Amino acid sequence: MAAGASFNKFRISGKGPPAHPDSVRMPRRPLILNLLKDGRTISTRRRYAIIPPMFPPLRRIRRYRFSGRSAAAALNFIAERSGLIICALFLLVGLVLAEDYGIGRDEMQQRLNAIGGLNYIRGNAAAIADQSLLSGVDRVYGLAFELPLLLAERALGLADYHYIHRLRLTLTHLFFILGGFCCYRLAYHLFNNRLLALFALLLYLLHPRIYAHSFFNSKDLPFLAMLSIALYLLERAFRRDTLAGFALLGLAVGALTNLRIMGIMLFPAVIAMRGWDWRAAAGGPGRKHILLSGGLFTLAGGLTLYALSPYAWTNPMDYLAGGLALTANHPNVAVELFQSERLLSTEMPPRYGITWFGITTPPPILLLGFIGMVVVIARSLARPGAALGNSRRRCQLLLLAAFALPLLAVAGLEANIFNGWRHLFFVYVPFGLLAAAGLGWLAARLARRPGGRAGVYGLAAAGLGLTVLQMAQIHPQQQEYFNFLVNRAAPNYLSARYEMGYWRLGIKEGLENLAARHPGERLILRANPDAVAILPEKTRQFLTTDRAAGAADYAVTYQPQPHRPDLAFNGVYHRRIYNNDLVAVMPLTNSRMTAAAVAEYEKFYRAAVAGDPIIQGDYAVYRNGRILTFVKEDCPPDDRADRFAVRVYRRQPESPPGYIPDAPAYADFSNGGVRLGRRCMALIQLPDYPIDHILAGQYAARQPGQLRRTFRWAGLHSLVNPGLAETIATLRESNTGTAAGAAFELYRQDGRLIYYRESCAAADRAAEFFLHLIPEEVGDLPRARRQYGFANRDFAFARWGDHFDGKCLAVVPLPDYHLKEIRTGQYVPGQGEVWAEKLAVK
Repeated sequence: MAAGASFNKFRISGKGPPAHPDSVRMPRRPLILNLLKDGRTISTRRRYAIIPPMFPPLRRIRRYRFSGRSAAAALNFIAERSGLIICALFLLVGLVLAEDYGIGRDEMQQRLNAIGGLNYIRGNAAAIADQSLLSGVDRVYGLAFELPLLLAERALGLADYHYIHRLRLTLTHLFFILGGFCCYRLAYHLFNNRLLALFALLLYLLHPRIYAHSFFNSKDLPFLAMLSIALYLLERAFRRDTLAGFALLGLAVGALTNLRIMGIMLFPAVIAMRGWDWRAAAGGPGRKHILLSGGLFTLAGGLTLYALSPYAWTNPMDYLAGGLALTANHPNVAVELFQSERLLSTEMPPRYGITWFGITTPPPILLLGFIGMVVVIARSLARPGAALGNSRRRCQLLLLAAFALPLLAVAGLEANIFNGWRHLFFVYVPFGLLAAAGLGWLAARLARRPGGRAGVYGLAAAGLGLTVLQMAQIHPQQQEYFNFLVNRAAPNYLSARYEMGYWRLGIKEGLENLAARHPGERLILRANPDAVAILPEKTRQFLTTDRAAGAADYAVTYQPQPHRPDLAFNGVYHRRIYNNDLVAVMPLTNSRMTAAAVAEYEKFYRAAVAGDPIIQGDYAVYRNGRILTFVKEDCPPDDRADRFAVRVYRRQPESPPGYIPDAPAYADFSNGGVRLGRRCMALIQLPDYPIDHILAGQYAARQPGQLRRTFRWAGLHSLVNPGLAETIATLRESNTGTAAGAAFELYRQDGRLIYYRESCAAADRAAEFFLHLIPEEVGDLPRARRQYGFANRDFAFARWGDHFDGKCLAVVPLPDYHLKEIRTGQYVPGQGEVWAEKLAVK
């Protein structure tokens, strides 16, 4: 009798993939062995298994017999629930490792956003009157995740931020694990193979950067996890085709869109897929069901988004439009190091996102992902009708679009993204599933060769094992992972070319090391107070960052720059990642320093004061070659001798006389400074590229809600036109068109707009600046701005300006297309304009 005929004699029941046509009766074979052979599984009630093995050496396992049914049932239970077991193991490991991660830069602000949102929901009068809640940048980050974190914190009655921080880390990681389980279920149904589904789950969980972010990043990672949940519910809804399934999908997509407005992309995708099903439906009842399910999905999604977005309750359409506009043109502008250049986030090259993705994703995953993309594209082009009609192939096409389209949109629209590719972390979910598809294709192609399938899975497992080893080596700083596509071995190679350490997580390691060095001793620190707040009470009770306590004993700095000449002999603790300094603890008083360190500082001091100061402020600033030395001879104990800063403005090839460069041309170097008896001193080394101007000073204390530190005192030293007065005079003489009615003098020079005020008060810097650029041709504008007819470059003085010697100077670059008019001025949010001017461009 033929194998197919014998197969038809038996009935296979239960859920799961269809049985292989070559199956024969195997009544006591444990399910775990089927999983080892080719990844397919059958429920414990089935009595038949697949004969052709994946691993030929395992043929002898067929002769293995369990002594009782209990052992076989246990193995079957483990195999069927292998995805859930792996998620549970990762969760247990995460509960142990959560203690090791520090506090991210956005955590406090995210929690404040949740508090403001909760007060707004409860009808708090102050919250409702607070216009920043309705018009601020952070309104685009929904409350679907932050609000449950806040409610959990209050339900448990937590007041100590050490425990609040632990709770936030744990719940964020738990949600990430939930997204991983949904990724596993999605892969199982897409590929009909449990082993591939397990690999998809491990790919999801073992991306080093994303794994670290799954603890401390409650802004980007919940969106990634929610996308995984929504994609699983999407596949489930179309596979089962029930009204309840599409309603549940609508709830998930609504929550996804609340977390990030980018989630709205799934609304047209689902509607388009339902439209294709409606077109292919044969009769009237089927089409009616399709229309009803599509309408129910849209209604559930819209209502969920509305319910979770309290700031949209007054004007939903304005909320959506504002969110989309902020996504395409985010007002927060960062200056970031990318491939050895300091660039504005608004001027990053189109390759920025894909480059970061490429150099921070493990190479085996990259290879498998791109193989999967090619396979999906080739299959779709070969039979486009079948790809759209088959639900599995259609979902794979959706994964391809979900990965590629956001990257292309960011590059094409020149979107404002920064801090690596964290804004695009969500594209890793579809990419990981495509990588699983690529692995399955390779295994199928090599299945007929001896050991071919086993070799493919073995190499994939070895790649994941190597990734785990690398993650363990740099724990708990996996967010700084780079692959071997960049030179990780050369000292300070990465820190000189790419932004590192913007999350400031390693400060916790430095504080813990310092506390271990001085057990029970009270220390005054120059460090992030939030990093101290998350330490256990028994540790932080001996640490203070209060300025009023006196001179600081130690500074804990993140990513100490390689240009620090005193770092080698003064640092008492260093944390290095790939030969790059990440964290350093430095003594700030001679009582804490070694004799060698004090002698070295004295040598720097004598070399500096041999010449005349280039800037005289609260401190005298001396220049000796590439080293700037800040000196104050009689420094009282309460002097705030910290956060000295130097901004160096790069020389451009065709700089006109009197040229003062715009913000993208500077690099900002800052450090702490030390106290030697009654003398205070700080050392900063200048970069080795040509510069025109040096702005040196000392930062003032950061105020609540302030985007960037401002100077308490500063001076401008020009290497082109020595002296501040001569530089400003040249600027005035070489420009025309100053607006008489403006509070600031306005100049246009060499593709930039310059704001200058001779006598500048704090109120002049507090008001926001608006800058609207009207082009001659609307087509020159980015797509997101064409409907408005002008480019919007509103800014805060703290972002673009400098304040020194009572004067204010801000320089904003103008676009390279022809302008018809410039409208600019200042305004106070919620109150109106302070002054406004129109400049006609000739």
